Amino acid sequence: MGFLNNLLWLSVIPFIPFFLVYFIVIRKGNSRKQAIELAMDVTTFFLIFSVSALFNIIFQSKFGFYLVLLLLLIAAGLIGSAQNRWKGRVNGKRLVRAVWRLGFVALSAGYLLFTFFGLLTYIIKVT
Repeated sequence: MGFLNNLLWLSVIPFIPFFLVYFIVIRKGNSRKQAIELAMDVTTFFLIFSVSALFNIIFQSKFGFYLVLLLLLIAAGLIGSAQNRWKGRVNGKRLVRAVWRLGFVALSAGYLLFTFFGLLTYIIKVT
């Protein structure tokens, strides 16, 4: 459990794992595209915890984690339905990858928005 707690500390600033993974993969000799994709995949895990914690702090709630998971599941349902209508079947690997990468973009925007909003409310409370 100690390792997991140390690992979750990276959720405080979730872009640190992004740059760590990116530079490690580049250093190993892989392409930039592979490095960015792997860094996005790893960072999404940390963004889930970070955005849900920011949501809980800003709105004094305990629903943040479940809200993030619910939104990811809704996205999976919508993308899976679109795949089924377009191709006639659902490719699970492509579905998970699409939801995970879309989650990265949405959670990055949420992280920036909630961080800005949280700092703004803190400054207003202090002054």
